[in-house]
Amino acid sequence: MGNCNNMGFLVLVLVGFMFLSKANGAIHYYDFVLQETNFTRLCSTKSILTVNGTLPGPTITVDRGDTAFINVHNQGNYGVTVHWHGVKNPRNPWSDGPENITQCPIQPGTNFTYEVIFSSEEGTLWWHAHSDWTRATIHGAIVILPAAGTTYPFATPDAQETVILGSWFKGDVMEIIEEALATGGEPNISDAFTINGQPGDLYSCSNETTYRWMVDYGKTYLLRVINAVMNEEQFFAIANHTLTVVAQDASYIKPINTTYIMITPGQTMDILVTANQPPSQYYMASHPFMDGTNVTHNNSTTSAIVQYNGNYSIPSITPFPTLPAEADTTAADNFTKQIRALASEEHPIDVPLEIHSRIFITIAMNERICANSSCEGPNNNALSASLNNISFVIPSVYVLQAYYWGNNSGVYSSNFPDNPPNPFNYTGDVGNNTIYSDFGTRVRMIEYGEGVEIIFQGTNIITPENHPMHLHGFSFYLVGTGSGNFNSTTSPNTYNLVDPPEVNTIGVPKNGWATIRFKADNPGVWFVHCHLERHTSWGMDTVLIVRNGNTTETSIRPPPAYMPPCSKS
Repeated sequence: MGNCNNMGFLVLVLVGFMFLSKANGAIHYYDFVLQETNFTRLCSTKSILTVNGTLPGPTITVDRGDTAFINVHNQGNYGVTVHWHGVKNPRNPWSDGPENITQCPIQPGTNFTYEVIFSSEEGTLWWHAHSDWTRATIHGAIVILPAAGTTYPFATPDAQETVILGSWFKGDVMEIIEEALATGGEPNISDAFTINGQPGDLYSCSNETTYRWMVDYGKTYLLRVINAVMNEEQFFAIANHTLTVVAQDASYIKPINTTYIMITPGQTMDILVTANQPPSQYYMASHPFMDGTNVTHNNSTTSAIVQYNGNYSIPSITPFPTLPAEADTTAADNFTKQIRALASEEHPIDVPLEIHSRIFITIAMNERICANSSCEGPNNNALSASLNNISFVIPSVYVLQAYYWGNNSGVYSSNFPDNPPNPFNYTGDVGNNTIYSDFGTRVRMIEYGEGVEIIFQGTNIITPENHPMHLHGFSFYLVGTGSGNFNSTTSPNTYNLVDPPEVNTIGVPKNGWATIRFKADNPGVWFVHCHLERHTSWGMDTVLIVRNGNTTETSIRPPPAYMPPCSKS
């Protein structure tokens, strides 16, 4: 790939396209230029970091099994990495992207080429920055079409549309999180939600820029919905139109007919929408699902217009969808419990039945003792978050480098516990349960080929709420969820091992549990974290390291000739 001589390049360029063998799919080349760009929203203008000057950024389009090389040129003011959310990238953690986990940042004035290898994914995924809070403005869609000679497991839609739900902050996102970490308090909430970069006409100075989706009467569309919101799960609906959900996280599911969806940050959903209403204009809208107790958050609503082509009188009142109430846990559960894998002959599933590693992980909000007792969190302490009471500390040298070259030198320790310390009543009265977490870069080692089961257990410490947990490097099966404390004797009896959804991000219920299973067949260093950005920043993370198998084909690929150095902060 090499360096790009024209560093003022502003738009997405498809540099080249060629075919390998049918087994390897096609190769695509993209250039992403990170640059500061002025945007006006909510009556004011500010500079934001973008890819190729757009918000959202460019769409990557491939067929199933293809490979994309994305050369990221950083013309911004600080180091950034990019993650290809939901792409397994077999044996290639070098291109996964989380900062100081699988690489160090791409520093200003330099570039790095990611090799993104698509395998079994089919549907919608997305890419985003994975450095501090830069993903607020650095993100875009990944559209994975069926492989040549195959088609969808439903009638081919007439057209497609992508909707990305996002967050807009009037302030500088990097300054917002840096100030919060320095003071120990909550970060400022976003000032608006957006649909494809626009807040919608319920916000000030946004009427003329509301996003419009033009449709033709009688046609069926494949709507690709991505939740790129920073800190809130979302309800989404279109007035007077039925949504038929056919895929989640680039894996097909049994069709669900519904009037709304609940989608967590990090998740994607493919939805069939037929334009079968009287030609007119209809709102699509999204607002938060927030069942947490005393959680500071944005409770506003973003909207866009579904506009039919043709001649008709504009209605005096445009129909608006009825969204569930913000704290309607029943509505959220009623939707998510319907999601089951398609599990057909063409799209089979393979749930591990033999489990070699069973890991029980508690999810908690915590406090960090403030040395001078003047922090802005509870009890004059600082807010933190943890998995198994350990707040993950991001190292200064990336974990993959230390692991691959066998030169750990204190970068991480491989003693992440399979169970939390001092078991307690996770979802009941907190009582004497500790509100303080330990800190460290502690990882969990897994042997290649093992069947792995992880039980995520929500807790009632400080602030119970739903947590969207994401695992890099794998699609996994959500085999069970429940309320209250997980019971090792009775809870497994409720598992769905027949058609559980194969996903990469799940919502762990408030004061409840969720169990996932996967086969550890992708050697590498893989990040696990909550996809609410404030929780990730506070340490609700860990790392799974899947060791090499016994052959070259079951081992991590050698690193590329160039990786961004870690010499700068």
